[in-house]
Amino acid sequence: MTREVPFVRITSADAVTTLELDSPHNRNALSTRLMAELAKGLADAAADPAVRAVVLGHTGKVFCAGADLSEATGSDPTVGPRGLVDIQRAVIDCPKPVIAVVDGHVRAGGLGLLGAADIVIAGPLSTFAFTEVRLGLAPAVISLPLRPKLTSRAVSRYYLTGETFDPAEAARIGLITEAAEDPAAVLKTVLDAVRLGSPQGLAESKRLANADVVTSFELDAEERVLQSARLFSSDEAQQGMRAFLERRPAPWA
Repeated sequence: MTREVPFVRITSADAVTTLELDSPHNRNALSTRLMAELAKGLADAAADPAVRAVVLGHTGKVFCAGADLSEATGSDPTVGPRGLVDIQRAVIDCPKPVIAVVDGHVRAGGLGLLGAADIVIAGPLSTFAFTEVRLGLAPAVISLPLRPKLTSRAVSRYYLTGETFDPAEAARIGLITEAAEDPAAVLKTVLDAVRLGSPQGLAESKRLANADVVTSFELDAEERVLQSARLFSSDEAQQGMRAFLERRPAPWA
């Protein structure tokens, strides 16, 4: 019997669990299977007393392309948005610091993972874009962790234009922690510091740092899920997603 190749590579060493997104066929899109594997990896790391931190990385040139649009036509349009809420909360609720290391493209829903992470280090190959507006959608569910962290002017510009921006701009607006020429070196510095923290101290400090983000989820999660489901089900978004999958311009472009 052939063993199924995982969409998330999981390794552990030196008190750190590394979760690498590795689903190249769809550019690490947030498929049901990838999110399930990521959630299990986070849960296992959270339960392991030997683990002090979690590193969230990727293989290939794309960190995450966003939602898996091939799964966006199910009978219940709230399933996908709820899954994204759950995986973002899994990152936020993990008692271990979650450090995202990106050196590739991040789009749409992938930005929600960065918003949920505690520390984000981005290398020179990284690019970022809220592409939802070009598909007839909006960054609904990913706003839950991102709105408390991004500047309001940046939200207006990049939500509305879908423009691509670089790591320096991502750091300026609060999307990432640091733009790094050598992400591995910065990661080493961060992990060396985190390993000096006690498990209790790290968990409680993380809760303090994430207080506004948790409040955002508690107040708005259900409304953002319903908004996302409504948009994904709309005729306009269906046209936009078909155009994207068929690699042609949307009818309104």
